[in-house]
Amino acid sequence: MSVLPADMPAEVVHRVGTDGAPLPADENVSMFRPRDVYGLLRPRSVEEVRDIVRSFAGAPKGPGLHVFSTGRNWGLGSREPARDGAVSLDLSQLASVREFDLQGGWAVVEPGVTQLQLASLLEGSGRMLNVTASSGHTSVLGNTVDRGVGLRHQRTRDLAGLEVVLPDGELIRVGWWPRQSGPTAVNPSGLGPNPLGLFTQSDLGVVTAAVVRLLPRPEAQRTLRASIPRRHLSDALDELRRWKAQHLVSGVIKVYDTVSNRSYGGAAGDFVAHLCVDGTAEAVEALTRVIEGEAARCGLFSDIVRSDDHPPSDDDFVAQLVQRGFGGDPSHNEKVLLSAVGATAEAVDDEGRGWVFFLPLVPFNGPALCRAQEILEQVGAETGISPGSTINALDADVVDLVVSFSFPRTDTAVARAHAALDLTYELFEAAGFLPYRLDAEHHAWTDRLSQDAAARRFVRRLKHVIDPSGVIAAGRYA
Repeated sequence: MSVLPADMPAEVVHRVGTDGAPLPADENVSMFRPRDVYGLLRPRSVEEVRDIVRSFAGAPKGPGLHVFSTGRNWGLGSREPARDGAVSLDLSQLASVREFDLQGGWAVVEPGVTQLQLASLLEGSGRMLNVTASSGHTSVLGNTVDRGVGLRHQRTRDLAGLEVVLPDGELIRVGWWPRQSGPTAVNPSGLGPNPLGLFTQSDLGVVTAAVVRLLPRPEAQRTLRASIPRRHLSDALDELRRWKAQHLVSGVIKVYDTVSNRSYGGAAGDFVAHLCVDGTAEAVEALTRVIEGEAARCGLFSDIVRSDDHPPSDDDFVAQLVQRGFGGDPSHNEKVLLSAVGATAEAVDDEGRGWVFFLPLVPFNGPALCRAQEILEQVGAETGISPGSTINALDADVVDLVVSFSFPRTDTAVARAHAALDLTYELFEAAGFLPYRLDAEHHAWTDRLSQDAAARRFVRRLKHVIDPSGVIAAGRYA
């Protein structure tokens, strides 16, 4: 007996459990418990998505739809639902860049469009994508609606509009969308109350397209790499904050610790900061001289090199990724992925080493970030799993700290890694360093971390009004 609605279009059914049983469990690189999933649907068009949603809306006692773009949400559960009892809706076949406008600075992309696909389309133009440090084969839309971080800024800043199938099958467009009658200035807020943010980290609908902003490509760009001895870390981070606050550097300041450098294939030794300097050729030269002078004056960096004089070595995959990534090119990201998990994008979940992430926001100041490092050292000492961390300074006040745990897929190592992740959640919350994204195993922390219970009740009232039958399965943030 199938758990799918009787009127389900047969052409979208990729797999379904027999006799009402769940599908055989898929692997996920984080080694989280596989959830019971009763079917896998792969629509090829927005109309097929609407047909699926309408079918589920007409069978309100059935399972809900767990939606994902490409399923490559590695380290946070990959394609796993947060809870048992869903049917997966895989949107990877919706993979068109519907239109783009280099003059206006936007592109309309579907869920299956990858970083590499869109970046390649923009190659040689005056626009670029705000890429992440993850694989070029990950979804632009999926990462954006989960509020991911690119090398230029948090990706929600790139989000101009969303196309959403509501739980009754109605198609709406929120935020800004291009008009057939002629160009208009991009205005994500629109007029009146703005529903755009309701559909990020959300189970209120199925996002089938997004308008993402394309950044002006700098006329000139250079990357500076600064080594930081551990004894100078706090003061050096405060100095980097000053440079960011005074606009000496562009984009995200990235600082890899020794564990992350080793894991991702970077240079061994100290903490390494990667700084982007861009603008006109004259501005880049002037800013480089200023930064080199400031570094010499403070004496906190053991070494500072520039990419034009000292390009990344062939075996420094991290420096290669960052330098290309600042310029909107994710083509070198696969080397770092292979170094981190020992598998290509297609095989990460099935064959890669174990990998989990913890993603808190930390104030951008030396003492706070050193306290975070001390917590990670404590986690390593207590669990035997040494986490790596990457500082991503989003602005002069806030750091996205990417904490990663790499481990063999043995029962003992998996148990230790998951215990280390649990401990990290506890210790970081106690320090006031709260995550901004959650993995599938820690969805219950949404309520725990919420600063206002009434606001959580308001969101749940919205869910009940929009989706009273639970057509869209409760997600990680429900």
